[in-house]
Amino acid sequence: MFYKFKKRKNLPKTLKEEKKVELDTSYSKPVHISLETNLDYLKNVLGESDDFVIREFETFINKPIKVFICFINGLVDTNQINQNIAKPLMEPNSNHYEATSIESILNIVKGQILTVNSLKEMESMDEVLEAILSGQTALFVDGYHTVLSVDTQGFASRAVDEPQTETVVRGPREGFTENLEVNTSLIRRKIINPNLTFEKIKLGKQTNTTIRIGYIKGIANPKVINEVKKRLRQIDTDAILESGYIEQLIEDHPFSILPLVGNSEKPDIVAAKLLEGKVSILCNGTPFVLTIPQLFIENLHSSEDYYSKPYLSSLIRLYRLLALFITISLPAIYVALSTYHQGMLPTVLLTSIAASEEPVPFPTVIEALLMLIIFTLLREAGTRMPKAVGGAVTIVGGLILGEAAVQAGFVSYPMIIVVAITGICVFVVSPLSDFIIISRLALLIISGLLGLYGLVLGGLFLLIHMCSLRSFGTPYLAPFAPVVWEELKDSLIRVPFWFMKDRPVSITGRKSRRQHLTLSDFHSTKEGEKD
Repeated sequence: MFYKFKKRKNLPKTLKEEKKVELDTSYSKPVHISLETNLDYLKNVLGESDDFVIREFETFINKPIKVFICFINGLVDTNQINQNIAKPLMEPNSNHYEATSIESILNIVKGQILTVNSLKEMESMDEVLEAILSGQTALFVDGYHTVLSVDTQGFASRAVDEPQTETVVRGPREGFTENLEVNTSLIRRKIINPNLTFEKIKLGKQTNTTIRIGYIKGIANPKVINEVKKRLRQIDTDAILESGYIEQLIEDHPFSILPLVGNSEKPDIVAAKLLEGKVSILCNGTPFVLTIPQLFIENLHSSEDYYSKPYLSSLIRLYRLLALFITISLPAIYVALSTYHQGMLPTVLLTSIAASEEPVPFPTVIEALLMLIIFTLLREAGTRMPKAVGGAVTIVGGLILGEAAVQAGFVSYPMIIVVAITGICVFVVSPLSDFIIISRLALLIISGLLGLYGLVLGGLFLLIHMCSLRSFGTPYLAPFAPVVWEELKDSLIRVPFWFMKDRPVSITGRKSRRQHLTLSDFHSTKEGEKD
């Protein structure tokens, strides 16, 4: 071992020289006036990649001038490069342009020869390398220290399609894709407003992932906008490959099991949250857009609630709350009652449970834990397997394993029913699935040790923890803790739109009007139409 350390310490001079050459290729180098120097630099930095393409040729403006273009094959549209860059520059009839200086040559190339929409001037090699690696084409002209960057992105991407995680019966069916430009345009199609602003930053020292912060000026809370920018700038990591990286690095309470940053892959949901005063974070390479701040009650909402009348929508929200309570506490309640508090059960039900549990060799709490673990494994298998067989494996596996386990005497029929109801309810409130799975196991274990007293203590601990949480300064349990009477109109129930006149104060930080039309105005308009 010491010999190896010694060998690493005494490196040969050749290795040291190679290391020094590698360090010399820093991105802070300015663009040189010599075409050959710039060409050698790019070959030294990117020349070993076989997808890096360099095309050298001459253009004619009064006299032949050497130029070259370079790009990454696979990130660009080669037809656009051939038709809008290479062909105009190489045409023989370009010699009718008159140039008196090298500056005028570049102006002629920019303003009269290149037929492109987006063009940018760069004077440092770090900008050039970033542009090339982002799918742009760099044009170098001999004798000029500025490089022209042409937007020629043309890599393959997934088309706009219905999202798989947020399906609706009524409402838009389009979802975000992995292309940042497409996602931005989908939001702008929903909100045609000049106040809708997107700011771009780069995250990840190695990946240089493009991030866009979106908000509506005049509606979003400036303090939240500045806090989001501050936390994003403080991120110092090698890679940002998905918006989940950002979510874990900027949330207020990283050790909490509750989601403190919202996410969605539907443009209509993100647009609605922006109109409420929230801030969105779009990450290149993922269809999931983050929204800040996030309230707990929003996990019980659906975009479809606003596309239907408020009566059924309010009832469905109450059902979701009931499903959340059932999926978290039902196994714990069953274990506590059947183990410690049998007197609280009706005699007939207690007799039936006792008869079913008699051949089972495990304690009730162990039986419940085993069944929940098996159900979670079946769910994970159905999710990770191909779609053609994933659903069949989950259904057939659940039926066969459940029936075989009961026949073998490992579990009882009541436990099968409890676990099945628990598993169904978790899909009703899928945004809280992480929180549900962990808190369900915790409540089950403490109920198996202390009975209903443990269940009550565990529930109080979760409630206290939720009350202590903040999402970018906003109380997580708003509008219930603290109570905001105006926002209760869109919480567990949804009142008609006529009564929701103001935007959420807990999000915007101030009282602002969302609409001025009331129910009386609507009726007066209808009466005027009849007259």
